[in-house]
Order: sequence, then structure tokens, then C-alpha cells
Amino acid sequence: MAVKYRADQVGSFLRPPDVKEAHTAYAEGRISLERLREVEDAAILRLLEMQKQAGIEVFTDGEWRRGGWSGGFAESLEQGYVPGRPSVVLRPELAGYVRPQAEGAQAAPGGGVGGGPGRVLGAPLVQKRRITEHESRFLKQHAPGPWKATMPAASYIVARGYNPEISDKVFGSRAGLLKAVGEVINAEIEALVDEGCPYIQLDNPHYPDYVPDERRDQYRAIGIDPDEAMRQDVEADNASFAGIDRGKVTIGMHFCRGNTPGGGWHTAGGYDRIAETVFGNLDVDAFLLEYDSERAGTFEPLRFMPKGKTVVLGLVTTKTPALEPQDLLLRRIEEAAKYVDIDDLALSPQCGFASTFVGNPLTEDDQRRKLQLVVDTARKVWK
Repeated sequence: MAVKYRADQVGSFLRPPDVKEAHTAYAEGRISLERLREVEDAAILRLLEMQKQAGIEVFTDGEWRRGGWSGGFAESLEQGYVPGRPSVVLRPELAGYVRPQAEGAQAAPGGGVGGGPGRVLGAPLVQKRRITEHESRFLKQHAPGPWKATMPAASYIVARGYNPEISDKVFGSRAGLLKAVGEVINAEIEALVDEGCPYIQLDNPHYPDYVPDERRDQYRAIGIDPDEAMRQDVEADNASFAGIDRGKVTIGMHFCRGNTPGGGWHTAGGYDRIAETVFGNLDVDAFLLEYDSERAGTFEPLRFMPKGKTVVLGLVTTKTPALEPQDLLLRRIEEAAKYVDIDDLALSPQCGFASTFVGNPLTEDDQRRKLQLVVDTARKVWK
């Protein structure tokens, strides 16, 4: 039976200056991969101790070995991405997209979001290494408690890497590309379970992408019915953990609504339009849902959540340093409990603190206090 972590987290943390410098130096050829790993290892040990002191229940490496949260998939491929532009993109005029200018923004060395600018999936997928192997082994050895491996969902990878004029020549259709990507993710999950990883979190499935009318129109413009595409996405993400011994691992899915430098976001609108299809059919143990602002809508769509699934309420924002009043968090948990049994709820920050190399406009002390707020609140609710 899947473990319920009452004080959860999404995974990424602000990269300290030495990690940023080491990644930049490696990208520029000034240090070796071995030296980069030494810097990462030392910094991750400090991060694990911080998480332990904060009292969080599940540990991560901050995604510090990646240039961006999703970089692991693209970096694992020897072949797959080719020049091209995705057919459905997050344009600023869609869904109230907001990306504040990040002061001192830097390019992310060593990979970034999706396959990178101007790249789509248009060649058979051939891996040169696993997605998380270089991360998971260190966590298994050094994490002071249960640890979490993170990677992008198959539906995210396809949403950011599909162009029918390019991809269909190799994969036959969007569904064919979803199948191919899902097989890569499935193999990685199987390897992680064999290693003893207790918690695997997939991230940023593009189900919220089907909420705004403008985004749905983009799909229709290339001959894709958005509701059918959403069903295909759910099937592909389910296939990613098909055949896995679910008694050995907790599988979570974090529904991201945008977490760019400076605290930006890309999706507005509640979960109402997607709730019945997604909540009712996605076979994960934990749904990590962002609920830190009015853009996420109400808790009412949670009525479609099957009993026994854990709903991790992302009520503590990672976009700004101000701490949420604990009495407000307690009231919101009580409100959500009108739709989901309190025993099936948990609490977390809404997203990571640094999905990108740059990170959000907080300090390391700010993120520590946010974690402690999650822990203290969870302990009051689930004694």
C-alpha cells in the first residue's frame, strides 16, 4: 500500500552559488565532470541536512544535477530531438501567461525545459544513459529518510516536443509518440523501483493545458480534438508505470501551472474542465495539486477524486517569500476536507523553489521557513 507523506514537497530547491558556478564552468569546459559531481555531492549533503532539520518527510537532491527540472529526459537521449518548433506552444498571449523579468537571469547550462529551443521529437528515441541513475544512487546512499525521484511526465514531453509534420513521419501519430516516450519513462521507473526508490514523482502533465479555450483552439488548429488528446495523455502517463509493483513504491503526479524565473506562471483556470477525466482515470497514488492562488479555482472539482487517493494540497507558494498565515492554511485544509476525506489529504509547497537554473525570488532562508511551515501545519492536522 502506498505511503501517505503528510508533509510533502515537489522537489527543486534554489541552487547555491557554488553549484551555479560549477555548472557554468562545466558548460564552458573549465572543469571536469568529476569536479562538477564533487561540488554537487557536497552541496546536496548540505541540502539533505537542511530538509532533515526542517522536518520534511521525504527528501530530494533539489534537482541540482540538472540545468532545469525537466532536463534529465532530454539529456538522457543520444537521439530523438531534431530541429523544429512544437505545434502547440505556451505563448504569452495565452492563458494570462505572466513571466516577470528575472534580474540577473542566466541561461541554464546542461539542459533546460523540454528538448530546448527549436527542437522537437522527430527521430527514434535512443538513450545514452538512464534519466535519473546518477541522481538516485547518491540519494539512496545519503538521504536520511524516504527519498523522491522526479522526472517529467510523458504527456509533458510530448506537449513540448510534438510537431505532426515532423514527428508523425517517425512515430505515425501523436499517440505513437506518446507510446514511445511512455516506454522510456516506464523503463526508468522500473529501474528505480528495483533500486528501492520509495517515491517517484512525475511532473507537469499537460492536463491543465486543456483548460484555457485559447490553448484548446491551438490543438484544434492542427487537427487534434483536445478532449481526445487529454484522454491519450492520461493513457500514456498510466502506461509509464504499467507493470510496476505498486506495493513497493508511491507514485505521485504534480500538476504544474507554471513556475518560471521571477515567480511566473502560464495556466489560469480551475480543475473543473479536466477533473472527471483526469482524477477518475489517472492511476497514481498521490495528486500534487497547486492551490496557492485564485487562478487554481475552488476545491469543488475534488469531488471526482477516487477514495483512497492522496490529494497533496499545494497551499504554500514558492513564488514569493511571504509566509502564509497558518490559520489560513488550516481553514483551507478544512475546506478541502468537504470534498476529500481528511485522511486522504496532505500538504506541500505549490511547486519547487527553482524549477529553472535561475530560481524563484526567495532566499535559502525563505525556502527553509516555507518547508517548516508545511511541517508544522501538517503536524497540527495529522497528529
